[in-house]
Amino acid sequence: MSEQHINVGKVSGVFGVKGWVKVFSFTDPRENILTYSPWLLKKGDQTKTVDVVDGQLQGKTIVAQLADIDDRDQAAILMGWEIYITQDQLPRPAKDEYYWSELIGLQVETIDGVHLGAVDSLLETGANDVIIVQGERERVIPFLQGRTIIKVDLDVGKIIVDWDPDF
Repeated sequence: MSEQHINVGKVSGVFGVKGWVKVFSFTDPRENILTYSPWLLKKGDQTKTVDVVDGQLQGKTIVAQLADIDDRDQAAILMGWEIYITQDQLPRPAKDEYYWSELIGLQVETIDGVHLGAVDSLLETGANDVIIVQGERERVIPFLQGRTIIKVDLDVGKIIVDWDPDF
């Protein structure tokens, strides 16, 4: 899978008898997954591209109608397939906003030039998002722009943080 592809969800079940699928979405809000078409579906080493014909929020579930999937049996075959889109399908973020996928892998160093490691993942904690930095040890750093996060430079692949390396 190319780095240009972003995992945005998974086909989690079937809905009705006309080939609609249930979708577990990683987008925020969840129903935004329906605005991206086509989807690249992946399971193991298999991939297929499908167009989203229709979709909606159905209670707490997202359901989608995919092109050329016309019955429950065809939809059932897609259960468990991961849903990917390309980076260029996403709207450009505003200044000082970033997609989490853009931050994964960036090198992190302090304002004093101490290398802490690379961004491994991000978490929502309720109060604020945090970056998980893997280096000689794991660090959890609040993603507070202008406070702990001094600069994010996607072109250079680096985040500068105001953070005590001993913490």
